[in-house]
Amino acid sequence: MAERTYGPEYGFQTRAVHTGNDVDKDTGAIKRPITLANCYELPYDPSTLNWSSADKALYTRNGGVNQKYLQEKIAALEGTEDSVVLASGVAALSGVFFTFLKSGDHVVSSKVTYIAVYRLLTEHLKNKYGIEATLVDTSDPEAVKAAIRPNTKLIHVETPGNPTLGVSNIAEIAKIAHDRGILFSVDNTFASPYLQRPAELGADLTVESLTKYINGHGDALGGAVSGKKELIDQIRLQAMVNLGGAISPFNAWLIMRGAVTLPLRMRQHSESALKVARFLKNDPAVRFVAYPGLESDRGYPIASRQMKNGFSGMISFGLKGDADAHNRFVSHLKVITSAVSLGHDESLIVFLGPDDERQYLYPEEFHGGFFRFSVGLEDTEDIIGDIRQALEKAGFRN
Repeated sequence: MAERTYGPEYGFQTRAVHTGNDVDKDTGAIKRPITLANCYELPYDPSTLNWSSADKALYTRNGGVNQKYLQEKIAALEGTEDSVVLASGVAALSGVFFTFLKSGDHVVSSKVTYIAVYRLLTEHLKNKYGIEATLVDTSDPEAVKAAIRPNTKLIHVETPGNPTLGVSNIAEIAKIAHDRGILFSVDNTFASPYLQRPAELGADLTVESLTKYINGHGDALGGAVSGKKELIDQIRLQAMVNLGGAISPFNAWLIMRGAVTLPLRMRQHSESALKVARFLKNDPAVRFVAYPGLESDRGYPIASRQMKNGFSGMISFGLKGDADAHNRFVSHLKVITSAVSLGHDESLIVFLGPDDERQYLYPEEFHGGFFRFSVGLEDTEDIIGDIRQALEKAGFRN
């Protein structure tokens, strides 16, 4: 049987199920196996090989077969020419920065981002390599435009942003970047390619933490960067081969398995999160709710245009109380788990207190401390019921 390919003529769910999978030639199994080898048989005369090449299976640091299959699936889901899969989401982000920036360059970035991006841009790249960054509210395209300098080489946007869920207009920022010859990357982790495909809106590079929604089961680490092959090849050589950011075959296999149900899970995450956000919005104990699926949310006008099929499972909210009151509420939760990460099958919540080092970058309503809440796949009524009973036990009900 010829190897099957699944291009854009197929629907997203069909691509999620089939891309990267095929009948195993040795056994006839209809699922490709985990290949745990860290090296592969060399040709008769290996002296002509490029030992840093990722084009041929030589050594798993240069790319293994399970990684190759997963890369095919991610590129198909993102709608891009190619994808490189790395050891974690941070490895993917670092891969973009280390590949395309050098001393003296300048970056414009969303001011509210994942903590690793904040540290990379404001500490490590700045102090070690002299790369400067300007952090701006990228929900305002004019602020992006005003921050650009002659030496700006990259605009990096996170939308929805972690942890405050700010929404940025990808298409508009892409035009700003490309009119000036600047590379444009988008961290799409909170949305996943099922809800939002930055490449279709003009982004050059799409970054995903595969650890989160694409894997969806809380049991594997991985990251991906997707885009045109000429860009991805550079990241593959520098971030994977030369910096050693390769994903393990087992994690690649686990994420390959998890990605099959991405469309089904994202529909449920989004449906439940909208109901939970509406419940929180109307609860007198809640100080504020940020969720781009609420019509009252400042990000809704853009999110409703560029996000399809839902608004994801991420909510941020604060209670009318101090840090101890927030922590007391968490201590009474039974269904929702207090833990970092997001996009798992189970609901996860983390309290970010008023001493958070990035507090000065957050909108004012976040300054008293707040929750980042990843709504899971439990029955929606059980999630809401858990919040209600925890509020009662924590003293938020008279």
